[in-house]
Amino acid sequence: MENFDEIQQQGSRVDIKALFYKFSRYWYLFGISIFVAIFVAFLFNKYTNPVYQVESTVLVKDNTSNLGPSALLGMGLVNNKQNISNEIGRLTSFSLTYRSIKKLHFEVTYLEQDGLMITEIYNKAPFQVVYDSTVPQAVGLTYNLKILNNNEYMLVAQGEHIKKYNYAKRKFATGKTINKVDYSGKHRFGEKVHIPYNDFKIILNSNFNPEKDVDKDYQFVFNDYISLTKLYMGIKVEPIDRDASILKLTIKTPNLQKGVDYINMLTKQYLNRNLEVKNMIAGNTIKFINGQLKIISDSLRAAEQNLQEFRSKNEVMDISFQAQQVYNYLSDLETQKAQLIIKSQYYNNLSNYIKKNESNQTNLVAPSAMGIDDPVLNALVAQLIDLFNKKSEALLYSTERSPTIIAFNNQIRSTKLAIIENVSNIIKNSNESLADINRRIEKISQKLNVLPVTQRELLNYERRFNLADNIYTFLLKKRSDAQITKASNVPDNEIIDKARADLSNAPVFPKKSLNYLIALILGIVFPVVYVMGKDYLNDKIVERKDVESLTNFPIVGHLLHSNKDSQLVVAQYPKSSVSESFRSLRTNLQYMVRNKMPVTVMVTADMSNTGKTFVSMNLATVYAQFGKKTVLLGFDLRKPKIYHDFHLHNDKGITSYLIGKDTIDDIIQPSGIIEHLDIIMAGPVPPNPAELIASDQNKVLFEELKKRYDYIVIDTPPVGLVTDAFLLMPFTDVNVYLVRQNFTNKRIFGALSKDIEDRGMKVSVVINDISMEGGYGYGYGYGYGYGYGYGYGYGKRGNGYYTDDSPKTRNSFFKRLLNRV
Repeated sequence: MENFDEIQQQGSRVDIKALFYKFSRYWYLFGISIFVAIFVAFLFNKYTNPVYQVESTVLVKDNTSNLGPSALLGMGLVNNKQNISNEIGRLTSFSLTYRSIKKLHFEVTYLEQDGLMITEIYNKAPFQVVYDSTVPQAVGLTYNLKILNNNEYMLVAQGEHIKKYNYAKRKFATGKTINKVDYSGKHRFGEKVHIPYNDFKIILNSNFNPEKDVDKDYQFVFNDYISLTKLYMGIKVEPIDRDASILKLTIKTPNLQKGVDYINMLTKQYLNRNLEVKNMIAGNTIKFINGQLKIISDSLRAAEQNLQEFRSKNEVMDISFQAQQVYNYLSDLETQKAQLIIKSQYYNNLSNYIKKNESNQTNLVAPSAMGIDDPVLNALVAQLIDLFNKKSEALLYSTERSPTIIAFNNQIRSTKLAIIENVSNIIKNSNESLADINRRIEKISQKLNVLPVTQRELLNYERRFNLADNIYTFLLKKRSDAQITKASNVPDNEIIDKARADLSNAPVFPKKSLNYLIALILGIVFPVVYVMGKDYLNDKIVERKDVESLTNFPIVGHLLHSNKDSQLVVAQYPKSSVSESFRSLRTNLQYMVRNKMPVTVMVTADMSNTGKTFVSMNLATVYAQFGKKTVLLGFDLRKPKIYHDFHLHNDKGITSYLIGKDTIDDIIQPSGIIEHLDIIMAGPVPPNPAELIASDQNKVLFEELKKRYDYIVIDTPPVGLVTDAFLLMPFTDVNVYLVRQNFTNKRIFGALSKDIEDRGMKVSVVINDISMEGGYGYGYGYGYGYGYGYGYGYGKRGNGYYTDDSPKTRNSFFKRLLNRV
């Protein structure tokens, strides 16, 4: 088990080395990919406008009482979260954004063109566009401006489907859209530019620098409030902590100062709107009270004058003690009556106002401001005001027919009906209370009949005066309360930190270091994906493991690619690396047959052009060089080719022998190149090759050859195309199955190997045409190079062991691979 673990670990190391080797062959691809990726990242960082993040914090105060019902029930945290959610909704609302945009000077965007980049120059442009807000202006149309000198500039504009916007009315102008704009003209600074699209004039400001700005390209664009609002509604609002009531406002903007100005204006308008809502209620109360004071002041002056005239005429300055007691009681009743009258007037005014004003409820007076503590009525009035505010916000970007506005109208209608019904009941109850007080006053008044006439009349005059005075005093007190409330109103919330440009000067996009890191990773990933994808989609045998995964037959040799101009490499270049690979194959085959003699070796393959003839000739040559009598049989009866390379004739051969035309001695030809090597050609092409091979005469041929030769090498046709090789296998000792690198198809090889296995036949696989420069798998180079490349360093003029190890080729990949081992 220890040996097994060690072997397994070695296999893992070899796989890692093989993977590294596979990638190292494409080092140039990695270099190009990394260079291109980093160069693209450089261009992206250089020519991408930076984006800045601007932040501000707002404290949301909890206005609910700590001892309220929610707190007592343990629901205070829920209410606080609801309050925070409501404030987030207000901060991100269309209406607040729209209001903030109107307060800022964002109507015209100024841009500067610097090479390939176009950047906004907020508050830094050397000129200013002054436009007529009463005239509809074309929005979204880009004007290109070039300053010619201190007095003139060139203006060019091109665009399609342009709309006009009226800044005074704050809506798009009615009419057709401008389909196409193509304008070019020269103007003077300060001169009014009157064209069909816009009316404006351009003036130079204090930022103008003649040396820097002349002949420079600028742009400016008119923006409508709706588009600007939609653009800036992307603000992010969230609590700084899960349990905190402080909200952090964040916006990402390409112009730092512009983002700072917007965030600060948004928070300012957020507090102002909260304050305006509070002041609106107090203002409406004061307005209502002032109207009532004008009415009651006339009655008060008349009652006061009548009382003074009566006292002067009758010389009565005071009433008796009995009358005083009655008067005090009546005064209390009159005070209650005065308050009921004021409230009744408010109820009637509220009911009439709601009925008459369908779309504007901004002048409503809160019932609580008039001392009315009815919780239902207060809630309904507050709900109605809130619904009208939401409807006003929605109308900024919707029409009256939109589903949102229709839903608000339905809610407003229902709330109005509820208020009118509630007010009617309150008025009814108030009238009953007033009638009861009048009955009590009438009952007391009857007791005054026993008093003298003068005392009784004086009492009546004082009653009328006190009634008017009580009402007037009550109204003055309420007005004073409302004025104090208005003066002391402060926003419910508070700005903790304003947005600052000096705290947000580092851009959040693009992140240059991260982009370079991503580029480096992608530069490595793309070649890896390419190499692995190419390897995955490749259906040719490339590496040793490809063969091992398709068959259980042993791999007995690896033959290198030959770049010689001769097919007889072993004979003509005996000290070449290719010749050494054939000697290695000879040795491996010798181990398979052990000491058996003679030996018959058949060479076949699955398809043509695998190198069968090349391997057969050189294998026979290497046996002959060993001093053994060897014969090479050309059993490819359909396409004989051996005679070309040996420069022999093909008139006589195996076919003529098998048909009995020639004897065995007639068909045997000396090679003429290598001693101990004879050749038997295929002979004339027969019409029935398979039948000849299966004949008894073929058996006689092999019996006779085995008596004369030590080694018999057979060149056969492809086993995947014809059955000749299967017919010859009973006469062979070793069957060599050739696999050619980057040529043999995996599926065909796997299918034929399975077929041979199923037949119970034995073959040995030899990998042919291994190109070390082309990148054969690390396993092949390791297995061969270690045996024959280690320790040989002599030769002519200090070259390597092989004759093809010239100075030019000495550093071939094959030798570099040996050095690594």
